[in-house]
Amino acid sequence: MPTLDKDTKLCISLAGRPSNLGTRFHNFLYDELGLNFAYKAFTTDDIEGAIRGVRALGIRGCSVSMPFKEAVIPLVDEIESSAAVIESVNTIVNANGHLVGANTDYEAIATLIVDNHLDFRLPVVVRGSGGMAKAVVAALRDHHFEDVTILARNPALGPELADRYGYRWTPDEPAPGAAQVLINVTPLGMQGPDSEALSFPTDLIEAASVVFDVVAFPAETPLIRSARELNKTVISGADVHTNQAARQFERYTGVSITREQVARAAEFSRR
Repeated sequence: MPTLDKDTKLCISLAGRPSNLGTRFHNFLYDELGLNFAYKAFTTDDIEGAIRGVRALGIRGCSVSMPFKEAVIPLVDEIESSAAVIESVNTIVNANGHLVGANTDYEAIATLIVDNHLDFRLPVVVRGSGGMAKAVVAALRDHHFEDVTILARNPALGPELADRYGYRWTPDEPAPGAAQVLINVTPLGMQGPDSEALSFPTDLIEAASVVFDVVAFPAETPLIRSARELNKTVISGADVHTNQAARQFERYTGVSITREQVARAAEFSRR
């Protein structure tokens, strides 16, 4: 690993529940490519102060996770279209004090929809209504999915998200067979108090053909594990994280990376 010095560029993450995934992913690539960068994860109860620190200290890049993705919007100077389309920022690049917000979650999900050849004619149920749900639903809309239901208990955010993109909202579990594509964008299954929670009932999973869980840690959530056992097409949160982190890395460093380098970093980040 390069020795830290006064010229080392710092990149950080801000999350309500920090993990080591991004830290290990980015630092692995800095080391492998010999870049004078370092990456550190943080949490905060003062998001405005944290973003002022990004600007004041010349922190090059900042990854933004729940619950800060919308709160940082008024704190940056410019919003790229990837973030503007969903009003959610997960990436900030500091260009000499000018902060630019983007959303690599949206870009990663759009890529995974294409790479997995998801059929836009299939009925979809999306569980959740937060910032990541916006990225998922916007990507579905932009790839011409028409039969989409937002399953969310929040009586304000659920209908608002559905109305914004011309989809349906329901607070109730759909009947088995109502959806061929199930997408979880809630913390259910994430390491912590909800780690054993199955985000969709087994009968819905059995009736689906594609199961997509955005939870990145652990990679094998109860939903993903159940779907694999039932031989469903699976897209995991690890896939989302790897894709979006690679895009962040390139924005922060200006260095293009290969699929092989991304795969090595992703494997290292999960050891």
